[in-house]
Amino acid sequence: MIKDGSVVSICYRLTNTAGEELDRAEKSDPFFYLHGSGQIIPGLEAALVGSLVGAKKQVRIEPKDAYGEVDENLVTDVPRDNFPPGQALEVGMKFSADVDEGDSVVFTITKVEGDRISIDGNHPLAGETLQFEVEILAVRDATPEELAHGHAHGPDGHHHH
Repeated sequence: MIKDGSVVSICYRLTNTAGEELDRAEKSDPFFYLHGSGQIIPGLEAALVGSLVGAKKQVRIEPKDAYGEVDENLVTDVPRDNFPPGQALEVGMKFSADVDEGDSVVFTITKVEGDRISIDGNHPLAGETLQFEVEILAVRDATPEELAHGHAHGPDGHHHH
């Protein structure tokens, strides 16, 4: 049964409210996480508590329990000279920048118009209501090493991505 300190293996299909697939993990290449460590969005973690191996769930998660609402303060235009000289800038490029008190935020370039570069520091799924179809494939207690590291090490031992 899934509880804090469980290493959980799931396969899932993630769609938005329009039914477009955003992500998936197949049974042949499942997703592993350490329950209670904040590795998955809060709404999904809460929905899986107490689930047993073999359970299939459909979970709808509002933005506040997923990637949050869109923060308009993270959407802005900056002058081109904020970037290194000669760097090619294209829509879709990502970079990180420090904001308030040194927190690092990943920004995505959304528009390039001459010397004005539009950037967005929201998670790509901010503001989205997410729909998961999840199947629980395996549940086991975490090892002391996994608990110390704060993440699951997968079936073959230690994996850091």
